[in-house]
Amino acid sequence: MNFAAILVAAAEDGADAGKAVALALGIGLGALGAGVGIGNIFGSMIQAVARQPELRGELQGIQWLGFALTEAVVFYGLIGGLLAFVLV
Repeated sequence: MNFAAILVAAAEDGADAGKAVALALGIGLGALGAGVGIGNIFGSMIQAVARQPELRGELQGIQWLGFALTEAVVFYGLIGGLLAFVLV
């Protein structure tokens, strides 16, 4: 079941449609911000390796840490949005 189907099912079950839209917007904007951040991380990595290729191994660990922390923001937004949707 995809996310749109969950929103439709929630609206049909009598849940407030405004809450469903707010949930979708919150998660969508969180994903958008994370996408921009991840693009920034990998773009900076490409530039850094192009300037100093000998530092590739050292920079790669920092790159993956930044990727994981940025991606965690999407999951926090998803969990927070779902909790707000269910509890409010």
